[in-house]
Amino acid sequence: METVKIGLVSVSDRAFNGIYEDLGIPALKDWLTSALKNPFLCVERLIPDEQALIEKVLIDLVDNQKCDLILTTGGTGPFPRDVTPDATLNIADRVIPGFGEQMRQVSLYFVPTAILSRQEGVIRKNSLILNLPGRPKAIAETLSGVKDADGKTIVHGIFSAVPLCIDAIGGPYIETHHNISETFRPKNF
Repeated sequence: METVKIGLVSVSDRAFNGIYEDLGIPALKDWLTSALKNPFLCVERLIPDEQALIEKVLIDLVDNQKCDLILTTGGTGPFPRDVTPDATLNIADRVIPGFGEQMRQVSLYFVPTAILSRQEGVIRKNSLILNLPGRPKAIAETLSGVKDADGKTIVHGIFSAVPLCIDAIGGPYIETHHNISETFRPKNF
């Protein structure tokens, strides 16, 4: 199996300034460890809510670090300093609206304020960039989806579509543990 290079970016003024411990990157790493069959290498960044810096970091992770996938956490709300989606859109080559729509759909299952989220999914060169929520529980829900007590999927998580998207943009072939995230690929793909 190919190694997947993944950029993990936690955007938080307070975590960056040491007011509290960043929980976003550890939550992302835990989820990826449980979900991916592929070996993966993480390039981690903890940065403040500064749009120009977020743009610079995302560009570096794509253009120089050559990450196949970049997951950001935090800064997706309606507050003035929540600028992660703005930065992401500014550096994007193409927008994939379905990722943001599905993230909100998953979150709406749990909280009505999910409609305030401005999460995005974009492509820059050969990298997929996804803006995830900031709380660890919400990160896992967004990636895995919602299942009933018997483990049947009620709302698909976004990671079900990530491997096919990465295939389409020339990245490595990603396989997942289906009990965490069932990857969908057309039968003839």
